[in-house]
Amino acid sequence: MADGPELITVGQLARRVGLTAKALRHYDRVGLLAPAAVDPDTGYRLYSAQQVELARLVRLLRSVDVPLDQVRACLARPGDDAAVREVLIQHRRRLQARLDRIRGDLHRIDHLIEDGVTTAMTDQDEQHPSGPKADERRTAVDLFNGVWRLLEKEDRSVEDDDRMLHMAHASRYHWGEVGAPVNLSRGEWQCSRVYSVLGRAEPALHHARRGLEICQAHGIADFDLAFAYESLARAHAVAGDKDQARAWTEQALAAAEDIAEDEDRELVLTDLEAVPGQPRFW
Repeated sequence: MADGPELITVGQLARRVGLTAKALRHYDRVGLLAPAAVDPDTGYRLYSAQQVELARLVRLLRSVDVPLDQVRACLARPGDDAAVREVLIQHRRRLQARLDRIRGDLHRIDHLIEDGVTTAMTDQDEQHPSGPKADERRTAVDLFNGVWRLLEKEDRSVEDDDRMLHMAHASRYHWGEVGAPVNLSRGEWQCSRVYSVLGRAEPALHHARRGLEICQAHGIADFDLAFAYESLARAHAVAGDKDQARAWTEQALAAAEDIAEDEDRELVLTDLEAVPGQPRFW
C-alpha cells in the first residue's frame, strides 16, 4: 500500500481497546465502525490511530448495552461529551423502566402465588363486594397499577409523566379514604418514586419521609420499612446528597436482613442497586 498515516490491524486494535477481533469485524459489517482501509492484497482490515478512541467509546457504550443506533449517533459526533451523556441518560431511563416492569411483574406474580390463579381468574364482580367503599378501593388499586404501567413504559412522553404523577396522588388520596396504614405507606412510596423518576428531589423527599413516618407510627416493618428507607436513599441521590443517600441505603440494607421472604428481599436489593449515582458498596 502507498505510504501514509500509520495503520494498525484489526488484531492490534482489538488488543489496544479491549474488544475482540470478531466484535470489530461485526461492527464493520453492521456499519458501526468501518476500517480506514482494507489491504487489497490480503483483505486485512486496517484502522487509523484516530479510530482507537472511537473503538474505546464503542466498547464502553456496548458494555452497558447501549443500542447500536445510539452508539452510532455518538460516533457521528466525536468528542461531543454532552451528546454521549444525553444518550446515557436516555438509556438509563429505559433500563429503569425495564427494572420497574420486572419489579411490577414480580409483585403481581407474588399475588398470584399467594391468592391462587383461580381467584385471579374469577370475575371481578364476584371477587369484590359492591358499595362506595369497595368502589373506592378498586379505584385506588387501579390507579396504583396504572402508575406502575407508566413507570414501566420505556419512552414516556411529557403527557405520560403528567398522568403518572396525577394518578399516583389520586391513588394515595383514595387509599387515604379506605386503606390501612400499610396502603398509605405504599402510596407515599409510589409518589416518592414517581417524583424521583421525574428528577424532582424536594417532593420525592417529602413523600419518602411521610412513608417512613407512617411505617414507624404503625409498627410496619419487613418489606415496607425497607422500601421506605430505599425511597429516602433514592430521593437524596436525586437531590445530589451522596452522603445521605448512602446513609439511608445502609438503613435499607439493615432492614432487608429482617425481610421474611427471600423474593421480597431481592426486590429491595435490586432497587438499591439502581439508586442514581451510587456505586454498589455491599
